[in-house]
Amino acid sequence: MEKRENAIGMMDSGIGGLTVLKATKALLPDESIVFVGDNARNPYGPKSPDEVIDYSRQIAHFLVKKHQIKVLAIACNTATACALPVLQDELDIPVIGVIDSGAKAAVDTTLSGRIGLIATEGTVKSGRYQEEIEALLPTAKVFAQAEPDFVQLVEKNRYQSDEAKTAVKAHLKHFENDQIDTLILGCTHFPLLTPAIQSAVADGVQLVDAGKATAKDLADYLKQQDLLSKSKEKSATYQLYTTGPVATFETIANNWLGQGDFQYRHLPLTTLENK
Repeated sequence: MEKRENAIGMMDSGIGGLTVLKATKALLPDESIVFVGDNARNPYGPKSPDEVIDYSRQIAHFLVKKHQIKVLAIACNTATACALPVLQDELDIPVIGVIDSGAKAAVDTTLSGRIGLIATEGTVKSGRYQEEIEALLPTAKVFAQAEPDFVQLVEKNRYQSDEAKTAVKAHLKHFENDQIDTLILGCTHFPLLTPAIQSAVADGVQLVDAGKATAKDLADYLKQQDLLSKSKEKSATYQLYTTGPVATFETIANNWLGQGDFQYRHLPLTTLENK
């Protein structure tokens, strides 16, 4: 089988990366995807960079060895901030992260140059978004805020609750004083909270989904490199692994992803740690 017929690999700290999978599936309906959500070790945000690199390396090697993926999309901002350069050096396949795509999309969106960022603690502390935005638009001002509680609202399947709406509104009130016109959803969990987030910020604030921007960049890259599947004999498949409980993962995935040939499996941590 030609390399172009291999699957796309994706990894995330948990549920959030499914937002990237959904966007990629819409743009590239003929591409098979293998996804790993590391729910058992979620959240990545408060963990040390060395831990995140170790976990990311384990998942990447599993996807390469077990599934012979043709490209890896790190569908996690924290893992991108910590592990992207490491994996790009170690793997013999292309590795794409969410931060570059999200920063570029924010710069393309903003009119005032006042950009808000909500992300995990690890992503905010890394300064990667701030650096990328400044490189693209030196006059920009970035107002960054860590929102670890938002991740847990999604992971615990409470993102559609009244509790979520109240929490999001309270947490984002601070941005009123910053007069931002663009807000980066700098964690792939956050698009599931889009209605609550948009309601909490001013009507004029444009939300930038870094995961959706990554899916577009991924599609463009595969086209440029002639890596798009050309098979007319098989339909795309979607293999979704979680290191945590499959039932919760599957419930949220089905609610978010809609129709598709989704296969859910448990991935024991021992399998990853022995790679």
